[in-house]
Amino acid sequence: MKIKQGYFTDSYFVKSRDALIACGKKPNVTMQVFAKQRAILCGVRETVRILKKCLGSKSKVIVKALRDGESIKPWETVMTLEGSYPEFAVYETIYLGILAHRTMVATNVHRAVKAAAGKPVLFFGARFEHYLMEEGDGYAALIAGAEGVSTDAGGAWLGKTGIGTIPHALIASFNGDTVAACEAFARRFKSKMIALVDFQNDCVRTSLEVARKMGKRLAGVRLDTAENLVDKSVRGGEQGVSRELVRNVRKALDKEGYRWVKIVISGGFNEEKLKAFVREKVPFDAVGIGSWFYHDRVDFTADIVRVNGQPCAKVGRKYRPNPRLKRVI
Repeated sequence: MKIKQGYFTDSYFVKSRDALIACGKKPNVTMQVFAKQRAILCGVRETVRILKKCLGSKSKVIVKALRDGESIKPWETVMTLEGSYPEFAVYETIYLGILAHRTMVATNVHRAVKAAAGKPVLFFGARFEHYLMEEGDGYAALIAGAEGVSTDAGGAWLGKTGIGTIPHALIASFNGDTVAACEAFARRFKSKMIALVDFQNDCVRTSLEVARKMGKRLAGVRLDTAENLVDKSVRGGEQGVSRELVRNVRKALDKEGYRWVKIVISGGFNEEKLKAFVREKVPFDAVGIGSWFYHDRVDFTADIVRVNGQPCAKVGRKYRPNPRLKRVI
């Protein structure tokens, strides 16, 4: 197994393990893991699964940790590993990387969920990461409060499937005719749909055309106007999915009796823009976010803090017991 061999590990850990084994030294240590930022922890489940497989059933290494989804404070101990250091030395790079990445996603999704103030947040992050990351990232998003993910892979760890709207590509396949694309979708799939309505940069007109044709089959419309464009209905000049645009679409749908049709917004949304929309009571029903979830990394550090039962840590670090930790291995 490549992980166990140290293939994915910083080489100095592999060489340290080999040096200790060569001289017959097997210190019993306590390794302590923490982050310097306040965050929503994620990646523990994944870490435990890998460690169990690599360490094997005969291992005497004890691992304690917090649970995925728990809020953590700066410098709070989130995990400890206790045992013969050569036995788990090569896994430090692995578990720190897992915790850093998944916690980043979970923390940013949590911030968006909080900013949305009860409106559903949809995780559209799959296209901004390597496809092999989808399962864990989707899990992190759902743990942090996202209402849905865009791929089946993203929902797999929690038994969910991907959700989404009709894409621009399907509309383009019908020569830019959004209604025709919706009709084709409806013939193939019996579930209600959410139509993407910005293809012609005229969201009000397209929303009404789709609603008139699809009736109760239409669950919602998604506004995804490019950030460098001003929709035809917007008079104030605000680009992208603006407050005025959302209000215009809601007003037009309500005026013709399509009050059940929800409005999903996407395209360039972040925590601050969401807060502004909520503060100004913009009538959206859900928001899809992608690339913003991959900013503001959360870094984790691991230190040996005890050796053979005695305090031993680099200056500035010390053993910080955490009563919230539960044994996981």
